Amino acid sequence: MQFDTTTSSSWQFGHRGRVAVFIDGNNLFHAARFHNIDIDYNKLLRVLLGDGRLLRAFFYTGVDVGAERQQGFLLWMRRNGFRVVQKELKTFYDGTRKANLDVEIAVDMLSLAGRYDTAVLVSGDEDFVYAVNAVAYKGCRVEVAGFRSNTAPRLIDVADFFIDLGDIADLIRKDSNQTGEYDVPSFIPAGEMVATDSPRHEGYVRGGRPAAPARPFSDDERDQMDDMVRVSDER
Repeated sequence: MQFDTTTSSSWQFGHRGRVAVFIDGNNLFHAARFHNIDIDYNKLLRVLLGDGRLLRAFFYTGVDVGAERQQGFLLWMRRNGFRVVQKELKTFYDGTRKANLDVEIAVDMLSLAGRYDTAVLVSGDEDFVYAVNAVAYKGCRVEVAGFRSNTAPRLIDVADFFIDLGDIADLIRKDSNQTGEYDVPSFIPAGEMVATDSPRHEGYVRGGRPAAPARPFSDDERDQMDDMVRVSDER
């Protein structure tokens, strides 16, 4: 299905009512990077909300308590209406560092079911198939948003509607000429903050194609991140 990119709501159908948005931050980051898209999260939220009424928008991500630069983005998200749910990265025996927030996303989707009419899950992770079905059985509409090539087919199948972000990339992409104090910052997962040759940066986005390898930060990106302020760790 091709979306009409002249309007943010032309692809929607049916009554969407109260909308809750659940964004799997790390999954979306890797999928967007694979497609060379830097996402404007204000634009993304407007498109996903469409003609519905926003109940709450959640953003889930792993954090490194020592990575001060990531906190500026999370502060910006909080100040722009997102509920940030974060978990500290854990180091595993093989040296990989990750934070799995699948349980938090599933629990929030289920606990709020009934308070919203439509849930929009932004993720390509096949692990959410059961949660999507459980929410649907409670009588809520469930939409899945993601890049088709990076989204598990089973997740697409169980959703009431699939929003291919690749088809609406122009509606959610950051403006290339953004300058100034109120720019939308770019999300960088905590695990991407330190340049490394570890194979974990060349893995798969679960349920999709391989993510692009991590690239070194440019001088401009480093300067921008250094200017970000530190905020306290909170859920």
